[in-house]
Amino acid sequence: MDHDQNFKNLILEYPRQALKFFAQEEIGEHDLVDARIIPVREEQLKSKLGERYRKLDVPLLIEWPDGQREGILFILEEETLIRRFSIYRLAHYCLDLSELMETTRVVPVVIFLGTGNKCLAHLQLGSDRQTYLDFRYLFCYLKKLNAADYMESNNIVARLNLPNMHYAATSRLSIYAAAQKGLAILETNPRMQIKYADFIDAYAALSEEEMQQYQKSYVATDEVIMGLAQILRQEGLDQGIEQGLKQGRQQECINLISRLLRRKLGIHPEVEIILETLTNLSLETLESMTDVLLDFNEVADLKEWISQQQN
Repeated sequence: MDHDQNFKNLILEYPRQALKFFAQEEIGEHDLVDARIIPVREEQLKSKLGERYRKLDVPLLIEWPDGQREGILFILEEETLIRRFSIYRLAHYCLDLSELMETTRVVPVVIFLGTGNKCLAHLQLGSDRQTYLDFRYLFCYLKKLNAADYMESNNIVARLNLPNMHYAATSRLSIYAAAQKGLAILETNPRMQIKYADFIDAYAALSEEEMQQYQKSYVATDEVIMGLAQILRQEGLDQGIEQGLKQGRQQECINLISRLLRRKLGIHPEVEIILETLTNLSLETLESMTDVLLDFNEVADLKEWISQQQN
């Protein structure tokens, strides 16, 4: 899963809500009412910063047309693995952007998706007598947020991220339902509903049994969730028609193969990597695999068979 791209899309499509949620220390209740939010163009950054530019960082320039406030550049970075974060890299990047955009009004924001110890949040360079660089950033550790506090939030970014927050294992379905209901209420565009229903599904990662229970306990009893479910079902039908019967059969094969391989070989990291590549195989190859996959006793057998088909 491309977490960086997921969060980049989320921030660019809901910039006001993202800033209010991830950078709430800097954003007052009415600060963005009349503000204009401008994503800084990737082409501009790449040409100016070269290899130092990470295209999955999201710089947003906030301007107030009335001129009463000077613009502020927010730099949002998603970090999936906490141990990979570097405050030095972030400081370097902020200084580069400050020079490029000719502004010292820069607010770095880091969104930590995974678990682990907190990172260094303050960097000072200097001597016993003087500090010459004092750098800090805003941070949001999603796994440390209590999901129950956001189940009724009117901020769609918060609702979509409910599965990424902290909650008891017994609350998985209610958290998932609150995220789906928030999407249905706060986003009225069917295309966006479909897109971010997938976002919720990806991070909630419900099992088939949990999904069946969700259908019985929530979809069948909540009109708002039921309406979203109908949109998603219709989208599935429309896609099947548009993409043709062949692609529909291909996806059916992939779904069947995925279920059988997980049951046969277990939920194994190497198996999941291979499953992600099944869309590259032809329908004929996938159909052949359904005939032999029960003969695979280990991941190596699966790898060897796929290799033979590609040669």
